[in-house]
Amino acid sequence: MMGNRRKDRSVLNTRFLISCVICMNLFSPVVLSSGAHSLWNAVRILDNSAAETNEVVPPQPDIPAGTGSGQKLEAEPVDPKNIWAVLVAGSNEFYNYRHQADVCHAYQILIRNGVPPQQIITMMYDDIEHSEEDVTPQNFIKVLLGDQEGLKGVGSGKVLQSGPNDHVFINFVDHGAPGLVAFPSDELHAKDLENTFKTMHLSKKYGKMVFYLEACESGSMFTNLLPAHWNIFATTAANGNESSWACYFDDARQTYLGDVYSIKWMENADQSDLEQETLQSQFLVVRNETNTSHVMEFGDKRLRDLPVADFLGYSETRLTLPEVELDAVASEDVVPSILQRKLARTQNKGKRQELKSQLRRLYKMRKLVTAQMMDIIEQVTGHGQNMTEELQQHLLHSRHELSNYDCYEKVARHFSKQCYSIAKNPYVTRKLYLLVNMCELGMDSQKILNAMNATCNHRGIVGIY
Repeated sequence: MMGNRRKDRSVLNTRFLISCVICMNLFSPVVLSSGAHSLWNAVRILDNSAAETNEVVPPQPDIPAGTGSGQKLEAEPVDPKNIWAVLVAGSNEFYNYRHQADVCHAYQILIRNGVPPQQIITMMYDDIEHSEEDVTPQNFIKVLLGDQEGLKGVGSGKVLQSGPNDHVFINFVDHGAPGLVAFPSDELHAKDLENTFKTMHLSKKYGKMVFYLEACESGSMFTNLLPAHWNIFATTAANGNESSWACYFDDARQTYLGDVYSIKWMENADQSDLEQETLQSQFLVVRNETNTSHVMEFGDKRLRDLPVADFLGYSETRLTLPEVELDAVASEDVVPSILQRKLARTQNKGKRQELKSQLRRLYKMRKLVTAQMMDIIEQVTGHGQNMTEELQQHLLHSRHELSNYDCYEKVARHFSKQCYSIAKNPYVTRKLYLLVNMCELGMDSQKILNAMNATCNHRGIVGIY
């Protein structure tokens, strides 16, 4: 998909080689324990020597920019000193390199546009600001709430110190599932995020806030949970029941360097006059160019009329980007795609056997997760006695919208504790819609928990991709 753009390998490699130097100069809190020694996507925009001039003409809006709830907001210039940002990459391991690269790219945009570095808070796996143990949902919430005491001695200790006259920009990138996003060792549920926003609103931690979320099924984090009067505008990489997509595969590094939704909004920010580009016009460009998933918008849609500069800052610099093939794949296909590419690339007999073994294990573990989820369903519905073929097909193939948060959060947390860690086994996120279906069909949550207790015996397993 999306393979009609020319891939300039010399440009790709040039940017990778210079990235470590620039990244350490402008974004010192980045050191990946997974062995990633540079963040190509963060600085690929800064070297224009090999780029061709290609004027990008965004698609014409098909929704009026002023469409939204309530009175249209009057745009007033915002001093970058009144902008705060929180950037989070919730994953780890080299397979997920693209998540850290996305966050570094976002950091470069903010720095170039004059946002003070002391007002940009980053959370990344095993970096200088936050170690592996520090990148947690609990600490993310403390950052948003400005809880300095709660983060004393944790990483840099930086928290939002914004107030009612400030604009806040949040960018979160990681794996997701219905009603949750993952961190390295835990998950953040939608209701916890909603409650955090409510507290921020009531305590006047911001004047206006924008949240860009890159994750599978990310739309489920905001559906029916973001009241317009909270002055928050959010967009997501996908709706509530589909994958987000990785892109920019690099043969030399053998990993994906970006995510489609993320690179679309960031490359738009790189090339546009952000005092003229509104949140709405950027959203429409990203939605139209992201043809791998359904980019969604939520919250106070009056904010769409505001310039992007109000949240990302402003610079007169416009960057010209090279044509690079996207090589887009669904998030769940990233690891098998990488392994298959490596297999096709090598002629070494020993290495080929090792890669084939990794692929066999990957598919074997996926089958195990699927089989155990089926066992749980059968126990809840009566070992097939009460589960008709129609009900079985409905459970397996329908996608109910999440509304019974109490049931779902309870069973999802228990599944993560009793069966497989959701955060440490990304493939598991692809099966959590089954828990949503059971809860939405009114199946008893305690019965679901009992079925998990009777079925699961693989709590220590990690790395199911």
